[in-house]
Amino acid sequence: MSKIITCKAAVIWGCGAPLKVEEIQIDPPKSTEVRVRMLYASLCHTDILRAQGKGDPLPLFPRVLGHEGVGVVESFGDEVNGLEEGDYVIPTMLAECGACENCTSAKTNLCLTYPLSRSGLMSDGTSRMSIKGHKLNHMFSCSTWSEYMVIDSKFVCKIDPSIALPHASLLSCGFSTGFGAAWKEAPVKKGSTVAVLGLGAVGLGVTEGARMQGAAKIIGIDKNIMKKDKGLAFGMTDFINPDEYPDKSISQIIKDLTGGMGVDYCFECVGAEYLINQAIQATKEGKGKTIVIGGGIKSVKIDYFPLLSGRTLKGSIFGGLKVKSDLPIVFEKCKNKEFHLDELVTHEVTLQDIEKAFELLKQPDCVKVLIKI
Repeated sequence: MSKIITCKAAVIWGCGAPLKVEEIQIDPPKSTEVRVRMLYASLCHTDILRAQGKGDPLPLFPRVLGHEGVGVVESFGDEVNGLEEGDYVIPTMLAECGACENCTSAKTNLCLTYPLSRSGLMSDGTSRMSIKGHKLNHMFSCSTWSEYMVIDSKFVCKIDPSIALPHASLLSCGFSTGFGAAWKEAPVKKGSTVAVLGLGAVGLGVTEGARMQGAAKIIGIDKNIMKKDKGLAFGMTDFINPDEYPDKSISQIIKDLTGGMGVDYCFECVGAEYLINQAIQATKEGKGKTIVIGGGIKSVKIDYFPLLSGRTLKGSIFGGLKVKSDLPIVFEKCKNKEFHLDELVTHEVTLQDIEKAFELLKQPDCVKVLIKI
């Protein structure tokens, strides 16, 4: 019988408050849940937004953040199937029951039976974490910035332990989101033209996916010149720093690179209103498609006429990847070293020094910060 575990976790007590590594209590897993001993985690832009109280219906504090990571199953409930103690797993923000209307559709990856959690609590409306008698809120269905976490078994994926563990952490959100957007959500067709706005982990995932799909031209756009080499490593063919073209809009620069036509697909990986409209205008009239995967905006004003001329705008969560159907294919590609994931990890910190991760993200050479638990 599992017992309550006392462990260390990074706790945030309010909007914009500093992270404090404190001792918390982790409850045993309930019938369909697993308790995971975390090994690595990573920092995603979504975590920063939640730390600022953005992106949820209500700010949820105190809280243990983190939704990217990899760990080992420590214990599990009596209704869990397919997982054993010692299995290596990654958390996922989405689930796949395989039977609901959405799971049986090729058009979406949003399961109706096990929906994305934004309440900060488990499905039964309670938390598995506490500190000094106070309830702690979860991050989606998990909280990876902790030595242990409890998560419903529907929101974990078993991985091959031969996959480099730092790489596995990256596959639980950011990189997979970008890769999936090019592979599944668009999907990018062979010989097509692609523009990627923002060359962070998500944008580089898009670049890798577009390359694997056989795109003829992949244009990366970022104000940080240090992202150029990263983009080239993942398959980018052209790089644009908008600051070098003060008299031109981003959409015009992209059109200049494509004979005035624009691109077949444009991926907005930042979450900025101006960029979303520029992305739409940068695609071809009549058939261009814009995929929005950058988070952070509650409401956006969309220019009407570019859409009226036949362009498509589509949102995406987790790149359209189905957790049970598609992620194993992503894992296999990682195992076969088809991805350039070493290029993503630019910095590493320990859980104790997690505050440094937020400062490192401000450095121009930073792409992804790995957190060793």
